[in-house]
Amino acid sequence: MTTRIRYALVGTGSRAQMYLDAITGAHSDVAELVAWGDTNPGRLDWYEERLTAAGAPAPARFAPDGLGAAIAEHDIDRVIVTSPDFTHAGFVVAALEAGADAIVEKPLTTSEAGVRQIAEAAERTGRSVTVTFNYRYSPRNSALKEVIASGAIGPVTSVHFEWVLDTAHGADYFRRWHRDKANSGGLLIHKASHHFDLVNWWIADAPTRVFASGGLRFYGSENAAARGLGERPARGSDDSPLRDAFSLDLRDDPTLKGLYYDQESHDGYLRDRDVFDPGITIEDNLALVVDYAHGATMSYALNAHAPWEGYTVAVNGTAGRAELTVVERGAVLLDADGKVAVDPSARPDEVAHEDARPVSERLVVQRHFEQAREVGIPEGTGGHGGGDAVLLREVFVGRTEDPLGRAASWLDGVRSMAVGLAGNRSLETGQPVRTADLDLGPAAAALESESR
Repeated sequence: MTTRIRYALVGTGSRAQMYLDAITGAHSDVAELVAWGDTNPGRLDWYEERLTAAGAPAPARFAPDGLGAAIAEHDIDRVIVTSPDFTHAGFVVAALEAGADAIVEKPLTTSEAGVRQIAEAAERTGRSVTVTFNYRYSPRNSALKEVIASGAIGPVTSVHFEWVLDTAHGADYFRRWHRDKANSGGLLIHKASHHFDLVNWWIADAPTRVFASGGLRFYGSENAAARGLGERPARGSDDSPLRDAFSLDLRDDPTLKGLYYDQESHDGYLRDRDVFDPGITIEDNLALVVDYAHGATMSYALNAHAPWEGYTVAVNGTAGRAELTVVERGAVLLDADGKVAVDPSARPDEVAHEDARPVSERLVVQRHFEQAREVGIPEGTGGHGGGDAVLLREVFVGRTEDPLGRAASWLDGVRSMAVGLAGNRSLETGQPVRTADLDLGPAAAALESESR
């Protein structure tokens, strides 16, 4: 009989759903959710009702600040951290110190101090930390990795990477706790850590210097006033006549209503703030130039208010060029009531972009003095272009031999964060920032070894 690994989970917002479904569903033969904690008991109630209705036992509850004691009391093997980004470091360290391994949603953490804390704890305890970079497992991204690793375009000289978030998904970061940079590190940390990890992994290199430019140019009260938008609603979930296509009504979605709207009395958290509020401290337009240890340079751009969603990547090498173009949603459309039409199959926290099948995806390789050829991309199903299912199997069942090296450690999380941390410092100073000048503690030496 297979011994099931005992899990605790901390943070039961909508991001936890993927892991809960995996533990109680496809991987229930090897995983057992023993305990969970959240600062909002109403969210635990909501999930517990669904777990028990599906025949799963109700996990024991613990206060988040009592994670270490809960690990000891319930003999926990691994802790899954799906809490807000700024809390990741504290929970990861608590798990390691109490004798459990940690599985953490990206980003690893939001600050240099957080990196130091995790690095020191990992070094001191010898426990493992896994960062769930599910985009590595998407067939289209794996296909580009295979092209580069094959040598078809030669050693990489430069990368151009543009990611556009549309006015459904992109706007959502400006409604939630992410809008405060102290909570999320801004989109360079929270969102773009996915993208920076992909580049680090695609070209098997480490970032050394970052120059960033950007700002809040579309969302926020000043931009709304400049465009003459006038008075705005305080939130989306009311009957104000001021609501428009940027207003999200939590009452329209059973999951959003159950997890957030119905639980506001416990902590006062509003999941549906107006995107044109004052006090938003994250950027919605960003551009970076990043140098890598082996000589390549990346130009990167992120826009959070585009009319379509997807990304384009061009990788230049000494023997040619590879281009990956992905359209995840071709347009944001409105229904008859003027509300954004959301794909009902999507996770509510990401507003339909990551779980929906892409509108189109195309990988083209062209070597010098040859015709361009299209590379076939295996069909993926499920979240993140088909990456979630593969990632979850690896997390819960175990790693298999993988020539692409898609499994990510905490060091990969640091390498992706290094770009965002240096980028944020560059935004503050107006100067290029070397990743070696970041105060990352033991992680700095590990990063340096990776770049050799």
